Amino acid sequence: MANPAAFGRRGALKSLVAGLGLLALAACDPVSTGTTRGTSGTVQVALLVPSSDPDANVGRTAQSIVNAARLAASELQGATVEIKVYDTAGSPATAAQVATQAVNDGADVILGPLYAAEANAVGNAVASRGVNVLAFSNNPAIAGGNVFVMGATFDNTARRMVGYAKDQGVQSILVVNGRSEAEIVGRDAIVRAIQAYGVRLAGTQDFELSQQGVTAAMPRIAASAEANGAQAIFLTSDTATALPFVVEALGDNNLSPAEYRYMGLTRWDIPTSAMALPGLQGGWFALPDTTAVNQFVSRYSATYGTQPFNTAIAGLGYDGIAAIGALAKAGKGVSHASLTQSSGFAGSSGAFRFLSDGTNQRALAVATLQNQSVRILEAAPTRFGSAGF
Repeated sequence: MANPAAFGRRGALKSLVAGLGLLALAACDPVSTGTTRGTSGTVQVALLVPSSDPDANVGRTAQSIVNAARLAASELQGATVEIKVYDTAGSPATAAQVATQAVNDGADVILGPLYAAEANAVGNAVASRGVNVLAFSNNPAIAGGNVFVMGATFDNTARRMVGYAKDQGVQSILVVNGRSEAEIVGRDAIVRAIQAYGVRLAGTQDFELSQQGVTAAMPRIAASAEANGAQAIFLTSDTATALPFVVEALGDNNLSPAEYRYMGLTRWDIPTSAMALPGLQGGWFALPDTTAVNQFVSRYSATYGTQPFNTAIAGLGYDGIAAIGALAKAGKGVSHASLTQSSGFAGSSGAFRFLSDGTNQRALAVATLQNQSVRILEAAPTRFGSAGF
């Protein structure tokens, strides 16, 4: 079985989609952002992407981000945003250098870069200049001070799922994770959500990331579920790695989905072949606002003649410009206070907002698989303060 989390630069593309790639780095120290930038006239945005990365797929993703950002800028009304693209080559050192150059060139805010290590370096490089960084990473370890992460986080998904489960009468949840850094981080996010919503934690159980490891761990997991009265089993693995083996083994050990509600921290509809897995039918997982995503893809395709190479990551480029443009229209600039406004912003995958700790909250729908297709159980909320947030 392949390792379900790629923890270096190469894992970023997968991680931002599936939510399983985190790079453990020290967060930037909180700093004052000083004067409010971008309050007068045109907002200057430095867009940092790894255009010359040796991996062709990374380069294609970078171009999709640029395209999406420019699409968002073209749709702004009542605000003007100018985008200047800087190539990081996927290197933290290069990213820090071009970020410094961007600020010298007059950038009011930095959008990007893609990887956590780059974002950490960029945040430190421009912290003393009073410039905020809206990074495409999903790693909360680098968030804080002048760095905001835009990628979907474990905590956001976990809270959405546990909140929905509680509303459906689930009172006890067993968490099952693979022994990888990413899945452990995911487990901890689920535990925090369980505690926040007052649901009973029916224990945590793990397994070695191999088919043999899954098989060996299942009797212990089954015994724990029964002994602790679990009503639901929250799984951190994804469809590309351990999840197919895990759900099959659960059923083989008297933990069938007919007896226990399976819940997922990752998308169960990607790839589409995963929707045919018998063990996933009837389980719960979260996904973005499908209406918003489809509309974004349609507008992107109409503009560029093709779909984004990576819709989820490209959408972050759109979201950054949409947020900056909305603040510019209101004359608020891109200060920490304005970026963290409680009303949030409208993005490529629905409503989202930045939190004061540098992480984010995104609107998510709760879905299930029925007859090998996705059925939405509860739509993504369209505004903050409504059900689902």
